[in-house]
This record gives sequence, C-alpha cells and structure tokens, in this order.
Amino acid sequence: MSPTTFRFLRTLSRNNNRSWFHAHQDNYERHVREPFLELITDLQAPLEKISPHFRADPRKSGGSLYRIHRDTRFANDKTPYKHWAGACLFHERRREVAAPSFHLHIQPNDCFVGGGIWRPEPPTLKRLRDFLADNPAAWKRATQNKVFSKHFSFWGERLTRPPRGYDPQHVLIEDLKRKNFAAGEEFDEHLACSAELLPTIVTAFKRLAPMIDYLCAALELEF
Repeated sequence: MSPTTFRFLRTLSRNNNRSWFHAHQDNYERHVREPFLELITDLQAPLEKISPHFRADPRKSGGSLYRIHRDTRFANDKTPYKHWAGACLFHERRREVAAPSFHLHIQPNDCFVGGGIWRPEPPTLKRLRDFLADNPAAWKRATQNKVFSKHFSFWGERLTRPPRGYDPQHVLIEDLKRKNFAAGEEFDEHLACSAELLPTIVTAFKRLAPMIDYLCAALELEF
C-alpha cells in the first residue's frame, strides 16, 4: 500500500458514482488492486506455515480480494462502490461448510487485521455455542491469554441475556452470548504504507491461529 492508495479511496468516497470511477479505473488498478494482490501473494508462504488448509488467493476475481463493487440490491445506500479494500484468506472447504477465515481491511482511518466467523447462520452459531459449552478450557487458552487480550478485541453484538438452553452460570457465558466469533486489531495508515505491513499481518495471524483452530474444531474442519 502507499499514500496514493488512501488518497484514491478518500476521493472515491467523495465521488462514489460510475462515471467518476470509470474515468479513474486505471488509478484503482495501479494504486489499490495491484498492490493488494501483491500483498496477498506475499502472504501465501507465511499462511501455509500457519495452516496448510487456508488460502491466500491472488486472482483478480474469485480470489481473496473483495470486489470493489457493492451489492446494492437490498441496501438503502445505493452508492455503487466500496471506499475500502479488503481480503478474505479462506478455508479450502469454505464452499462445503461455513468456515472461519483470516481478514485484512484497508480504509482511511479504519485499517484492521483479524479473523473468525462473522454473522454465522443459526445452525452454525448453535454448533459453535455447543462446542464452547463443552470445551471451555481450550477457548480460554486461545482467547483469554495475555497476548490475545493485549492485541485483539472481539467484534459485533452479544445477546443481553444468556441464549436459551445454556447455563447462565457457565464460565463462558459472556462468550456464549456472542452473535459473532471474530476478533481483530487496528493499525494506522503509516504502518499500512510501510515495509512493516506484511510482518505485522503475519504476526497477527499467528496470534489469532489458536482461536481459528478452535473454531475449525467446532465445525469439524481441518486446521
């Protein structure tokens, strides 16, 4: 990434229409898409060492990089483009079963790296909660250690009351209330534009790996 990446994304947020984007698509390719695809390529070898079952796919379409186009079919906001760039480093079996993933998000004033499962469907959420209820010790080791607590925050909402069918006194009751099992760490634009970006992402993925491994186990996926 470079300062030009962020300048393009800021300008896009102010000119979020098809005519402007088509006139500046070369800049998108040069300053956003190409450097992000290079970063995804650079993540392949380190990710393979973390887990051979996750993929950093640098294809222009159908790979890890999210499309710049928004799906506006059911949205009140009809602006056609995302003013951010992101990538999902996915499990090899993602098309067979809901699976956790690693994520990277680049946006002016909102960059982060993270992982987990966001908005799981009710059957998947129940499987995760059941597994947590039956295996609390490993979850605590993965997410309640000093390193994880220092670097990561969980995202998303929680129920105000314990979910039905679970012991309100369970040692992980606050986790059982979660609607999402995803966590991440923010970083600034200066780091995003520096040589430290790649090692920072890899370190974050390594620190998140025990949680991702646990979620895979809950869903009977290899890690």
